Formats: sequence, C-alpha cells, structure tokens
Amino acid sequence: MDDLQSLGGVPAEIFRLPLEGQTIQKRDPARTEDEAPGAALKPLVFRVDESTPEVVQSVLLERGWDKFDEQCQDVEDWNLYWRSSSFRMAEYVNIKPWQRLNHHPGMTNLTRKDRLAKHLARMRRLYGESLYEFTPLTFVMPNDYTKFVANYFKEKQDLGAKPSYWICKPAELSRGRGIVIFSDIRDFMFKGTYVVQRYICNPLLVGRYKCDLRMYVCVTGFKPLTIYMYQEGLVRFATEKFDLSNLEDYYSHLTNSSINKLGVSYQKIKEVVGQGCKWTLSRFFSYLRNWDVDDLLLRQKINRMVILTVLAMAPSVPATYNCFELLGFDILIDDNLKPWLLEVNYSPALTLDCSTDVSVKRSLVHDLIELVYLNGLRSEEKKCGRISPRNSVVSLAGSSQSELCATPDSPSYASLIQLTMGSKSNPAAQHLCPKHTRTSQLREMLNRQDRLLTREAAKSKPRHKPRHSPRKMLSPYASQPQPHKMKGPTGVLPEAGSAPNDHAGNFVLIFPFNKATFGASRNGLNVKRIIQELQKLMNK
Repeated sequence: MDDLQSLGGVPAEIFRLPLEGQTIQKRDPARTEDEAPGAALKPLVFRVDESTPEVVQSVLLERGWDKFDEQCQDVEDWNLYWRSSSFRMAEYVNIKPWQRLNHHPGMTNLTRKDRLAKHLARMRRLYGESLYEFTPLTFVMPNDYTKFVANYFKEKQDLGAKPSYWICKPAELSRGRGIVIFSDIRDFMFKGTYVVQRYICNPLLVGRYKCDLRMYVCVTGFKPLTIYMYQEGLVRFATEKFDLSNLEDYYSHLTNSSINKLGVSYQKIKEVVGQGCKWTLSRFFSYLRNWDVDDLLLRQKINRMVILTVLAMAPSVPATYNCFELLGFDILIDDNLKPWLLEVNYSPALTLDCSTDVSVKRSLVHDLIELVYLNGLRSEEKKCGRISPRNSVVSLAGSSQSELCATPDSPSYASLIQLTMGSKSNPAAQHLCPKHTRTSQLREMLNRQDRLLTREAAKSKPRHKPRHSPRKMLSPYASQPQPHKMKGPTGVLPEAGSAPNDHAGNFVLIFPFNKATFGASRNGLNVKRIIQELQKLMNK
C-alpha cells in the first residue's frame, strides 16, 4: 500500500479493502461530524433506457447494483449507462470520472456494412490483398455498380455455363432483413445502399446444415488499443439442409436465429444439429476436435481477423477513456476450414430465446462487468489476500488498464476513483462522505482531493496539470501495476510500465499480444508497425 500514499496526502486507510460483509469502523479525519460510523456503502447505480436488454438489467441487479431513478436521484448519480443505441457526442464530453458508457464514439465505421467494406478495402490497398483475404469480394451499391457489373460479366464469361452466386445485404439493417441471394443479375434490382458480396458456396456443413459463429469481442480502449475475445459464443444453424439449387429458401441459406426460429423445422430433431438452431461455441469446437481439426489454430486465425478488422477503423475513433464496446463478429467457416468475416454487429442481440442463449449470454454480461469494473480492485484484493475463488483466474490483476489508458497529465487521484468502483462487497469508501449514493461519495471525494492538491500546489510546483479541460476525459483506470509476463500464446508484455489484464472471466486479451504491439498502440496508433508484427505471426 506504500505506493498509494503519494496521492495528495490522502490516508492509506482509505484504500484498504475489508472482507466481504465487514464494515470499516476506523474513523477517517475527512469524515464529517454528521456521518454515522460504519455506515453501509450504497450500491453502484446503472442507467438504462427502453432499448437496454433485459438480461443486462437482470445481471446488474443480481450483482447488487441499483437502477437509476431520475425522479429521486441526482442527474449525475449513476456509474454505468447501458443502451443499445449510440450516445450523442455531448454525452461523451460531459461524462464524469466515475461513469462508464457502453459505446465508443464512431463505432458505426465498423458495424455499418458499407463503411466496414470501405475501411477494409482501404487496408487492402495499403497493406496487400493477402492480409485482408478473410472478406469475400465486396461491392458497395450504388457507387460500385459499374464495377460490379463489369466483374459479374467477366466472371460469367470465365465460368461459362457454371453459375456464380452473390448475396446482397442492406447496409443498415440487421437480423437477416432485406437479404437477397441471386445468381442472375437480371433477377435483382438495386435500390438504396447495399453491399453485394460473392456468396460462399462451400460452407462447412454440420449434418448437411449451414452454420456461422457469433463471437463476442470487447474493445475496452483505443489509446492504447485493447481488445478482448470472449472464449464462449454461439453457433447458429440454418434449419433446412444446404441447397444451392433453391436460393430463395432462406431457412437453408441464412443462419439468423430471428429467421430460423420461425421455420417449420426449428423444433425438429435435425441430423447432428439436434433441436433448435444454436450450439455453444465450445460444443462446436469439441465437434471439430472429434474430426481431428486443430481448433486452436482456427481460433488464432479468428483472433488475427478480429485484430485486423478493428485496426482498420481504430485511428478514426476519438480518444475517450470511460467507454467500452461489446461487438458481435459473425464468422463463417468454409469446408477448407478458412474463416470468413461476414459482418460486425453493433449492440449484438442479448435476447434469451433458448437455453443456449441463457447459458452463454448471462455469463457474457457477468464477465463483461468483471472486465470493465473489477480490474482495478484486483491488485488491492490480491495484496490483502481477499481475492475470491471466482476472481482468482485474473492473473494480471495488478496490471489492469490503469496507466494503459491514463493520459500523462491525469490527476493523481484517479487511483482513488477506481478503488471505490468495484463491487457491492467493497465498502472501502463507506466512511468518506455522508451522501446516499456511490457517485455522490465520489464527487465529494474528488472535491476533497482538489482542495488537497491546491494546498500542495501552493507549496511546490505540481508535477501534473491540475485538471483536464472539459473535452479531455479523466481516465478511470488506476492501479499501480507491477511488471507481468502474460501466460499462454499471447506473448510477453513490456517489463516496464503497465499492461492490461490477460483475461477476466472468460474474456481473453488478444491485443496487444507482445511488447512491440503494446508500444505501437500506447501513444498513438502505429498501424504499420502492428501490421508488421501480425505478419511475423502469420509467417510462423
């Protein structure tokens, strides 16, 4: 705890974490006279709107959070705002250090089909076709109509009587809406903004049924770029057997569960697949291993695909430090075991339509909260010997994302913020303020720290700028990390300085994956250097 005593003269006792169920009885000099000793710390508060998934609210309530009530709480008294729609830029500018938003700004550059296609096309031009060969040949309509028609007739001439197959998707729609699969260009008229891709005609079939993978990715920051892959996920099946002779049978060609749960074969026991239209990802990889498929190599290819995809738009994302993003990557595996990126989903569906959804998505939300909120508490719990068995898997607890996302001029009291944000079992700040919510306690704590810093500044020249300007977010991450080596195939992070946790719950860090990529993303994104490191891995 000695490394915490430099925070503006705040007593080290403030940072000590009690055992679960205990309260702090020791009086703090900063406590006001009207505060009752041992008063219980109030829960964290989450804010929602009509679009927030029910499972998110359910999990947060289960974890002991309170739901924000604008009628009786201060407008700033919330810690997490989760909604399916995007936030306005003003909401990022006005965010407080103790608050989190579940979206980064500018993410539609990755999740809108036409914009994703344009970003990936630019990366292919800059870094070569071979690196970005995981996407099918794509045209954005109406701008690329002439190019598509020329390509279509050239290919038709080359193939002779053999047909070519294409899939057309509306740029802004999801859940399979508006998709058309065609072979003859005369059968389809383009209206509006679409992407047209070469249809993958040789998908890996399970019991003669087409499937794709819904994999969950969390981007916790862009400066430095920090990407986690969830190790569980969903495998979504078509409910009719794959048949290229009938392109209009969407139950044969589309894997969207929103479509297939309405099909006549949804409840039937299907060959190998069974009932319904979903497996867990772990069941799918187990199935592949039974056929002597190297599932680890397949995962590595998917990880590389995810990194390259996020990297395509990462330089355009404004720097904000109080955000995270859960993305749904849709990936198709062909019969040569090559993964293809189909699309990236914004606010991937968290509805619970079947038992597979329940087992995957509830754990997903639990682990996401662990990843975003509890990292900063790990080091103190570990130092004090209070880390629970559930949390013991986080081997880089002391690293967190603290200085990874902290700007050089961040105020020193950022550590104080993080240590009071962890979980309902952390009453470390219960004696700091007589207010009735966690966020009001944090505001009071910040004000007190300001006064302390001001007094210190009068005595000596400050090392840090006293405050950020309104448009420069305070970093909420704040442990004092020790050097750590990452376990497993992810490589070694810098021996000096901080590093993100290698995993939290079932989320595993896939970027940065070594010292070079960490350095190339810490102070501005050096895309060329990162590409070089990825190519080294590919060569191995």
